[in-house]
Amino acid sequence: MPNRTHTPTPGPRVPAAAWALGVVSLLMDMSSELVHSLLPLFLVTVLGASATALGVIEGVAEATAMIVKVFSGTISDAFRRRKPLVVASYGLAAVAKPLFALATKVPTVFAARFLDRIGKGVRGAPRDAFIQDLTPAQVRGAAFGLRQSLDTVGAVAGPLLAALLLLVLSDNLRLALWVAVIPAVASVLVLVFGVREPPEPPANSRTRFSLGALRILPGAF
Repeated sequence: MPNRTHTPTPGPRVPAAAWALGVVSLLMDMSSELVHSLLPLFLVTVLGASATALGVIEGVAEATAMIVKVFSGTISDAFRRRKPLVVASYGLAAVAKPLFALATKVPTVFAARFLDRIGKGVRGAPRDAFIQDLTPAQVRGAAFGLRQSLDTVGAVAGPLLAALLLLVLSDNLRLALWVAVIPAVASVLVLVFGVREPPEPPANSRTRFSLGALRILPGAF
């Protein structure tokens, strides 16, 4: 009998758009972590802020991000399009970055941090839903893992870049904060030109959230 060899059919791959969203996360996280690494030092040594002011700024900013996260996914479902909301949230974070470098008073930093964290809170859920919309079911786990891995790379690269900039720029904090604008703007450009919205599914195929759906959760809920 003839020897027949079976050539396996290659499965779906993580789409380029999911890679692009991972790069977007990397760049924005690098920018944000660069700023966060330098901000306490900038507030205390350059703007003369107190430890209390620093704590209030960070507390309000992080609380804002946590609260906004609760609603962002539902809002993106209501819009029925992910990209505009994701672009707006990353754009808001990018717009906030120059305000840190321009700040001459503590309230300016507070406003910049507030805007930055709103962008952070808004983008999480719609971005992840965007990845699901763009990616075949067989490789969605790989796509989510890829994005999170690139996000982690950015989180590590940001503080390392901050330390390098302080060394190269002779502790010029304001100039180092200006450098953070570059990856933030780059992330928005990659998102705008590197990711396309997938075709909209029929209205009756979309999952709708309702309070009645909570009844399927365990008894504690």
